Amino acid sequence: MTVREGPSLQPHAMTVGELLDLAALQRLAWTYCHAVDRRDYVLLRSLYHDDAIDDHGAMFCGTPDEYVAWLPTMMARWQATSHAIGNSLFLIEDDRAEGELLTTAYHRSLEGTQELIAHGRYLDRYEKRAGVWKFLRRSLVLDWVSERSVAAPIETVGSGLGVPLGQASAEDPCYGRLPMFERQRRG
Repeated sequence: MTVREGPSLQPHAMTVGELLDLAALQRLAWTYCHAVDRRDYVLLRSLYHDDAIDDHGAMFCGTPDEYVAWLPTMMARWQATSHAIGNSLFLIEDDRAEGELLTTAYHRSLEGTQELIAHGRYLDRYEKRAGVWKFLRRSLVLDWVSERSVAAPIETVGSGLGVPLGQASAEDPCYGRLPMFERQRRG
């Protein structure tokens, strides 16, 4: 068996530093999902280095400021979204890292009658500067997309259950029920 120099996906003894880096990179990915789904564009922008690129293919490719300016227009088509990260693989070398993260993104139409579900992967490059990991280049690859009709809009089903409905905004229940989340959002 040949041993490779540098980062490897092969099993190996992990250092505490590597575990801390992995935790920080995973949190970065999860925070991205939260920021997009709650439309917290200030938080979203903070996840990228100033010289980063976000590449969503033909839909969008540009700087973090351009991405944050473009995203509200694209998200205005959807009543709600739910981005989830599945399997995540990271390779770390000093203050640089790469990641392949499986994602499923649910999109509910404004009228609540259609769902678009995108299955793909984020192919990311990261850098740790001043001890903080952020995106340097985020690329989206779609593996497949499915669309389906919704039998009953969430408002119809949810209102009968007495459970608060999520909001794609600062009005989401997480901000009313979780004071630390509210303080973070409000700055």
